[in-house]
Amino acid sequence: MISKNKQKYIRSLELKKYRNEEQAFVAEGTKLVGDMLPAFSCRLLVATPEWFAMQKALPPCERIEVSDEELRKVSFQKNPQEVLAVFSFPQWNLADTQPGRSLTLALDGIQDPGNMGTIIRLADWFGIEHIVCSTDTVDVFNPKTVQATMGALSRVQVHYTDLPNYLQTQRAKGIPLYGTFLDGENMYEKTLTPNGILVMGNEGNGVRPEVERIIDEKLYIPSFPPERETSESLNVAIATSIVCAEFRRRITMGVE
Repeated sequence: MISKNKQKYIRSLELKKYRNEEQAFVAEGTKLVGDMLPAFSCRLLVATPEWFAMQKALPPCERIEVSDEELRKVSFQKNPQEVLAVFSFPQWNLADTQPGRSLTLALDGIQDPGNMGTIIRLADWFGIEHIVCSTDTVDVFNPKTVQATMGALSRVQVHYTDLPNYLQTQRAKGIPLYGTFLDGENMYEKTLTPNGILVMGNEGNGVRPEVERIIDEKLYIPSFPPERETSESLNVAIATSIVCAEFRRRITMGVE
């Protein structure tokens, strides 16, 4: 049985203010929690008896056994799946990003939690271990974002910083800076390096001007065929997948 105070505590973590105060976030569902348990410090497990019975080993943390009805009271999901966990924030370090050695993603003002979660999954799929975000990018520990990562958050580190300043510092080191723009050059005809930073912009406004001024390599994803009237733009997560796939294809094919 779960107390009202504990219910209130869990529900409070839906808001960024309380997540930051508690330095904690929520993940739900058998697969997601299973992926997160080895990667993050677990504070609390709220689960059905059936879920607990299936676990061979669990980390030391508070455990509360609940009914399906009790789980629905604390869940952020329409259809809760057996387990909810509260994890401590990880201690990720921006200095660990190595854009001189590998490809790093940078997100400028991404606002949709679903897009954010999908981009993290894409980063994981394409072996990108670090994402650097502007301070106004949606919180990675938003419950909707956490769920949308489908566990990829256990393998991809997400950092928040003054993005223009970070990019300026990397540019001074000679790190290639790429971004997607409607007035960019056809990315299939551009030289692409296996290292550097790929900047993706806000859903409605794209990359903001102060960030655009720093970017040396402007890429455009061409539509097909070129003369055909088509959509005005692509969803940022879809655009990210297309560009990342091309970067990785070049490495696989041994070409730049």
